[in-house]
Amino acid sequence: MNETVEIVADPMEAAAAEAAELLKALSNPGRLRILCALVPGELTVGELETMLGASQSYVSGQLLRLRNEGLVTCEREGRSMRYRLSDPRVRPVLERIYEIFCPAE
Repeated sequence: MNETVEIVADPMEAAAAEAAELLKALSNPGRLRILCALVPGELTVGELETMLGASQSYVSGQLLRLRNEGLVTCEREGRSMRYRLSDPRVRPVLERIYEIFCPAE
């Protein structure tokens, strides 16, 4: 008798791996600042450069990584690219981090 045995992976294992990938992206201060800056809405690379006091190449490099990780998306607007958060699960995480680490004075 040939029985097929279905192996079901632990759903917590998959969720933990996914959460770890998000936390890895958030572990870089520059990427975290970019993501936090995008919580209120879309921004261009130039606007992010000004807000962060960082070079265009640094901001663009970090945005590329965040795009590859599926955390931000962009849309062309004339000669500029407007970036925004793309994963809805990220916003509440960023808001909570802001609440804890950047409390109102």
